[in-house]
Amino acid sequence: MSKPRASIYKRYTPAVSPEPDFSGSAYWLIFHSGKLLVTETGGQTGIPLTRSLEELSMTPIRTLYLGTFEDIPCFTAEVAAETAEPEGMTFRPLRPLYELLDEDLFHLAGRGIQLLAWDETHQFCGKCAARTVLSPIEHSRTCPACGQVSYPRIAPAVITAILKDNKLLLAHSPHFVNNMYGLIAGFVEPGETLEDCVQREIMEEVGIRVKNITYFGSQQWPFPHSLMVGFLAEYESGEITVDGEELDHADWFELDQLPVIPPQVSIARKIIDWVILQHS
Repeated sequence: MSKPRASIYKRYTPAVSPEPDFSGSAYWLIFHSGKLLVTETGGQTGIPLTRSLEELSMTPIRTLYLGTFEDIPCFTAEVAAETAEPEGMTFRPLRPLYELLDEDLFHLAGRGIQLLAWDETHQFCGKCAARTVLSPIEHSRTCPACGQVSYPRIAPAVITAILKDNKLLLAHSPHFVNNMYGLIAGFVEPGETLEDCVQREIMEEVGIRVKNITYFGSQQWPFPHSLMVGFLAEYESGEITVDGEELDHADWFELDQLPVIPPQVSIARKIIDWVILQHS
């Protein structure tokens, strides 16, 4: 089974602090209101490469170092919503940029926006309310008063393609746009294995049992801070009964007669495309 994508670490080296003698240009992943500042030149979308935010006439609310991408230092920063867009650049929602940015840079931007959100919400200790400080050796914030350490939050979630007689189970949620149908997914709860979560979510949402659960791959999903873990499973027993809350309809679909399915950016689409390819 092929993996959904190559590792970002072939081109990216994470770090917490830049080299002491660094003075050149860097990639700047600049956000406000969940939107990323991108360059748009000659029909190409990219990430600003500049020496500092001052060169862009911007003042950061917070700045974090991410490491190097193809040996070029990378910073992420949050700026105020009223910040003016430099000439030739624009703030755009992150999710649609998947089709426009280099894929590894897109995932690096996802890392950036998650770290900024964590930094914003952990300025004060959740145990004693003292102001925290950034660690110089890792992405964490430490309370100098009580020693409490806070790390970036990651919420693991499973997403599963369920097969029955060459048919795929797809489900519709009331909040899906364009009448889209997707795979069964849900967050892992305390005390569960990933496989336990697969079985529970499927039973809760569509009322069936599955077997032969196998791992497919994973994808970081910065909306807002998830780690999506993909699985394949075979139908075992039961009749589809949607919960009526998270889902309002689900059914078995022939692989050559699928409804509107998730976009390329999601691991759901990668799993569905892989299933179609294996059965073509």
